[in-house]
Amino acid sequence: MAARSKGTGRAGTETHVKVAGRELRLTNLDKVLYPATGFTKGQVVDYYTRVSVALLPHLEDRPLTMVRLPDGVGGERFFEKRCPGHRPAWLETIPLDADSDIAACSIADLPGLVWTANLAALELHTPQAQARDPWHPTAMVFDLDPGEPAGMVDCARVALEVRDLLDQLGLHVVAKTSGSKGIHLSVGLRPVADADATKGFALAVGRILESRDKKRVTVNMARDQRAGKVFVDWSQNDRHKTTVCAYSLRANPEPSVSTPISWDEVEAMADADDGDALKFDPAAVLARVQEFGDLYARSLARDQVLPELG
Repeated sequence: MAARSKGTGRAGTETHVKVAGRELRLTNLDKVLYPATGFTKGQVVDYYTRVSVALLPHLEDRPLTMVRLPDGVGGERFFEKRCPGHRPAWLETIPLDADSDIAACSIADLPGLVWTANLAALELHTPQAQARDPWHPTAMVFDLDPGEPAGMVDCARVALEVRDLLDQLGLHVVAKTSGSKGIHLSVGLRPVADADATKGFALAVGRILESRDKKRVTVNMARDQRAGKVFVDWSQNDRHKTTVCAYSLRANPEPSVSTPISWDEVEAMADADDGDALKFDPAAVLARVQEFGDLYARSLARDQVLPELG
């Protein structure tokens, strides 16, 4: 991405760049979006540019829901599902869902990702199904959400139980941090089961774990029933729900990332006393991608079929 010119417009400073042959106007790159660390909009754009090789496959053909924070993490935030009308003519849209007339952004390449980052769309959320076949998800997800005083150590221990149970069923699962306080698990699937099947399967797995240790695991969605427990959120498989994408920034006080992690790291966390070891900032994530590649790639694999539940 090379800058061509810089000036001052009505909205502040702007920079004109050419990204993979596309002309883009980036604005206010020096605006601080994470005041606690001074992390700027320009750094957000730079991070998404540099992580794009790992990130873009997870956005492919999936309607994007953006969490935009034009004034940074201390200001107003809003979810934007409809692709803005001021989008570039070359940016394609796809239906938000099979039964929706909302046109969502389809981010298929680096210019689209940079344009999105320039909107201060810090968080990128996607459904489990692609637009080409919205009825059949390509993955089943488990969102492990700790209720205080439970934390990441508890999530890691439950994640290992989910992994071991799925392994007995012949299913491979990968993990990432939520970028906030939990862990996400994903099972890449051949898109033949519908969302009701994946949601029901995830609930059944959660119920098994809950039956083994009701003091530590719950599938109850009521927040007042989740204190000190890890909530196995099976409902994230609902066809209309989205989950924060792998490598997405999060709108926390400091810039954190929903980061793919290895099972060795999960096991180490399960034996640890504090959960800070699984917190990653953008620089750490870029270094991890350079060293390990995409640890979440198997979430996109279509080589598994959801077993029938007896």
